[in-house]
Amino acid sequence: MARGNRRFIPLEPTIGQGYQGVEATGRALARRGPWHYLARLMQSALCPVPRQLGAVNWLGLGTLYLKEVRRFSKVATQTIISPLVTTLLYLVIFSLALGRSLPQLGGVTYAQFLMPGLIMMAMVQNSFANTSSSLVISKVQGNIVDLLMPPLSAAELTLGLAAGGLTRGLAVGFTSSVILRIFLPFGIHDWFFVLFNAVAASLMLSFIGILAGLWADKFDQMAAVTNFIITPLSFLSGAFYSTDRLPDVWRQVAHLNPFFYMIDGFRYGFIGHADGSLAAGSAVLAAADLLLGFATWRLIARGYKLRP
Repeated sequence: MARGNRRFIPLEPTIGQGYQGVEATGRALARRGPWHYLARLMQSALCPVPRQLGAVNWLGLGTLYLKEVRRFSKVATQTIISPLVTTLLYLVIFSLALGRSLPQLGGVTYAQFLMPGLIMMAMVQNSFANTSSSLVISKVQGNIVDLLMPPLSAAELTLGLAAGGLTRGLAVGFTSSVILRIFLPFGIHDWFFVLFNAVAASLMLSFIGILAGLWADKFDQMAAVTNFIITPLSFLSGAFYSTDRLPDVWRQVAHLNPFFYMIDGFRYGFIGHADGSLAAGSAVLAAADLLLGFATWRLIARGYKLRP
C-alpha cells in the first residue's frame, strides 16, 4: 500500500508469512536506512514470531542431551572416578585371590580375562544409574514438568535421555580402559565387537533405567531394582569366571542371562575368546535394544506415571 508518493512497509508480517515475512520486511527496511532496520529488529525482539518446528526438534533434542551430559559431568568425581576406583579394587582383589589358582583362562592370564568384564559391569551400571536417577530425582523434587512442557515428542524424550545414559557409560568405559592399561597392558583383538557391545549394552541399560525411573516414585524403589535385578544379573553374567567351567545345567542357565552376552562379546573383542555364540549374542543385544526402546517410547507417549 502507498502513502502519498512513498511505499508503506508494515512493521509486522502477516501470520502466514513466518520467518520469510520477517526477512522480507527486514530487507525492505534496510533499503530505507539503518534506523528503520534497527527499529524493526527491536520490535522483532519484543514481539517474536512462533518458532517453526520440523519433523524433529533438533534444538530441543540437543538441549535435553546436553542437560543429561552436564548432570553427570558436573560431579565427575562421583560418576566417573568412583566407578574407576571400584573397578581397580575388584581387579586387585580377585587377581590376588584367584590369580594363582587360575593361571590361564581363555589363553590369557586371569587378570587379562577379568578386565573386560569389570569394565563392562561399570559401563552398564552407570548407564542405568544415569537415566533412572534423572527421572526419579525430577519426580521427587517436583520438577518433572520441566521435562514435559518443552515441545518434545515421546521419541525425542526417549532418545535424549537414552543418549545421555549411553554417553556416561562410554565415558566410564573409556576412562577405565585408559587407566587399567597403565597397570595391565592389553591389546584389542577385534574393534567391532568392542565398540558394538559397548554401545549396545550401554544403550540397553539406559532404556532399562528409563523404564525403572518411570515406574519408581521414590528412591527405595529405585534401590530395589538396582539391588535385586541389575546387580545380580551383572555378577552372574560370567564377569568373574568362565561359564565353560560350570556344570551343564548352570551353564545353560547362565546363557539365558542377557548380561552374559554383552560381557562375552566385549571380552572377545579384547582377548579373542568367547564362551558363547557371538552371532547369538549380537542378535540378543540388538533385539533387546529394539524391544526396550519401543517399550520406553510407548510408556512415555502414554504419560505413564508422568502426568495424571
